[in-house]
Amino acid sequence: MSAAAISLLVLVSIILIIILTTRLKLHAFIALFIVSLLLAFVTLPAGTVIKTIKEGFGSTMASIGFLIILGAIIGITLDKTGGTMSIAGFILSKTGEKRSAAALGLTGFITGLPIFCDSGFIILSGLAKSFSRKSAVALPFMATVLATSLYSVHCLIPPHPGALAATGIIDANIGYLIIIGVLFAVPGALSAYFWSRWITRRNGTFNDADDKPDELPVDRELPPVLLSFLPIVVPLLLITIKSLAGLFDKSGEGMISRIFYFPGEPVIALFIGVLLSLLLLKKKSIGEMNSLFTDAIVKAGPILIITAAGGMFGMVIKSTGIGEIIGKSLAGTSIGLLVPFLIAVVMKTAQGSSTVAIITTASFVAPMLTMLGLDTEWGRLLTMLAMGSGSMIASHANDSYFWVVTNFSGMKVNDSLKVYTTSTIVMGITVFACVWVFSFFIL
Repeated sequence: MSAAAISLLVLVSIILIIILTTRLKLHAFIALFIVSLLLAFVTLPAGTVIKTIKEGFGSTMASIGFLIILGAIIGITLDKTGGTMSIAGFILSKTGEKRSAAALGLTGFITGLPIFCDSGFIILSGLAKSFSRKSAVALPFMATVLATSLYSVHCLIPPHPGALAATGIIDANIGYLIIIGVLFAVPGALSAYFWSRWITRRNGTFNDADDKPDELPVDRELPPVLLSFLPIVVPLLLITIKSLAGLFDKSGEGMISRIFYFPGEPVIALFIGVLLSLLLLKKKSIGEMNSLFTDAIVKAGPILIITAAGGMFGMVIKSTGIGEIIGKSLAGTSIGLLVPFLIAVVMKTAQGSSTVAIITTASFVAPMLTMLGLDTEWGRLLTMLAMGSGSMIASHANDSYFWVVTNFSGMKVNDSLKVYTTSTIVMGITVFACVWVFSFFIL
């Protein structure tokens, strides 16, 4: 089959997924399965169709399954026990009500490290309303600060599913990605903060929520702040220490490397985080723990399935050879990191899911890395960040998170588009600009 025909079929398959999921409202897993099967049947040898689909689904599940489930357990436990509220209250006490927006953004950034952005916003949306009323700050600004702080880490850093799956596809180092991902998420979150503040001040007619904001819980005994931070901070520290030890001890024979090799593995680190989160439970009974585990698994199940289906579609695309075809056409153009960024932008804006956007982009880009001059450890890490920044642009009406932000904050749809959606564009461009500049010193 000619290169032009393969390119056209891949393009048609992407458009078909968009139509099935947005226009016909078909479940994402079914849409991805049908299109993957059709694309594989048309472009691949008959004997490899089922094998390729199974491999794509299974390899993605293997790389992210444990991490998503363990991360969900930590997130659910922090929610049910009030640990998230405890963290928020502590940060607010240090910043004061005048800086409540900054406090909320910092809360979202920290709690968003292990918690998915939609779950985090649902958990913290009451705080956004309460902070807005107490500090007389426009609700669209407060809600957007929370939404984008959660979103910045969701798109860039494991254990979030898109970053995790893409890391496996292009063979990047998870530990290093967590370290530099946090560093690059900061300017993204800050840019969204200042942009949303500017646009809400410039347009002073924004409506507040239709319903009355929730008060901070006063009759609920919250867990100690230290215990609330432990499930988040300890896993990240363990992964970070192991990764840093690897930078200075390539042989892995040093004492630090030996000590942190096992607990610094992401799966073990998150499991330690799960154990620490259980300290927040007042009643540490098997029944209470099983209740949390069940809620977490129910929450993680759909995410696991859809993410693995995205990996399946990505594997089919990779097997068609389209990546090599595009890579050859782009060889010598010296546009490097712009390629993964732009592909992710198109995928995200068109079909809405940041996870699907970054996974699909990774499958496109993986065969091109050598031709784009990115087939090094740093090149792969910066490729991950470029794809992550592209997957931020733009969260609008075809993105489920857009509706979570709009509905749980009580914002008007028009206000969400003006403030939140434009903020995601600004933060994506800002992160990519930082990555682009950084690449001149590293690559």
